[in-house]
Amino acid sequence: MSKSILFHTIYPHKTSKVWVVFVHGAGGSSAIWFRQIRAYQKEYNVLLLDLRGHGKSSHLVQTFVNSNYSFNNVSEDIIDVLDHNKIASAHFVGISLGTIIIRNIAELAPEYVSSMVLGGAITRFNTRSNILVYLGNTFKHCLPYMWLYRLFAFIMMPKERHKESRHLFVREAKRLCQKEFIRWFKLAMDVNPLMRYFKEKEIDIPILYIMGKEDHMFLGPVKEMVKQHKNSLLHTIHKCGHVCNVENPELFNQHSLAFIGQKSY
Repeated sequence: MSKSILFHTIYPHKTSKVWVVFVHGAGGSSAIWFRQIRAYQKEYNVLLLDLRGHGKSSHLVQTFVNSNYSFNNVSEDIIDVLDHNKIASAHFVGISLGTIIIRNIAELAPEYVSSMVLGGAITRFNTRSNILVYLGNTFKHCLPYMWLYRLFAFIMMPKERHKESRHLFVREAKRLCQKEFIRWFKLAMDVNPLMRYFKEKEIDIPILYIMGKEDHMFLGPVKEMVKQHKNSLLHTIHKCGHVCNVENPELFNQHSLAFIGQKSY
C-alpha cells in the first residue's frame, strides 16, 4: 500500500527554480494564505498544503497509523510531500503552530530548509498560554471542541481588529472532528520541552520572525529567542495580533519576500 500524501496545491513559476512552502497552524488550512499567494507566485514556485486532519487532508485521517500525533511524524508528512514533488529544498513560511513544525523539519532534515519565515511564532508557552492548555486538557473530552477553540481564539486575538483572524480560524477549525482536535491538542503538551531544546541549540539556517505588536501571548518569548540566536531576525507589525499574515498582509509579504530574496542568491 502506497503512503498517503497530504493534500497540496502547487503554483508553478515559468522560470524560477526556487520553492516556497507554506505551513498553516493547528485548526487552520492552506486557506489561511490567500493573501500571500498572488505576491509570492510572481517570484517563486509556491506549494500550499493541508496538514493531516485539516482542510482537504481531512479525508486522510484514517490512513495515518499514529493514533497520537508527534511533531516528528507531522513533520515527516511534509517531507513526503517535498519528495513526492521532487523538491530538494525550499524556503518555508509558517504561522502559529506551523512555525514549530517548520523548525522541527529543520532539525530532522536541514537540507530541505533554505530559510524560515515564522509568523505569529510559538517559541514557548507563557503563564497565560499554559493555563489555556491546562484548561483545554481538563475539558477536552467533555466540552464540544468548537467551544474550546472559540475561547482560545478570543483569548489569543481579543481586539476588534483581530476579528477577521478569529473568524477565519474558527471557520477552518469546523472541518476538524472532536477526535482529531484532541490529537492535535495533545501536541501542545510537547511544545515547551521541544522549544527549550530549540532555544539551547541554534541552527545554522536563517530565520525571520514576523510578529504582531499585539501578540500578547507569544511576542515576549520570541524576543528572548532572537537575542540569543545570531541567525535570527525579528520584525514586529504595529496594530496587529497573532495572525499577522491576515491582519497586515502587505507588510507581512513585503518583509518576508525581501528576506527570502536575500537568501535565494
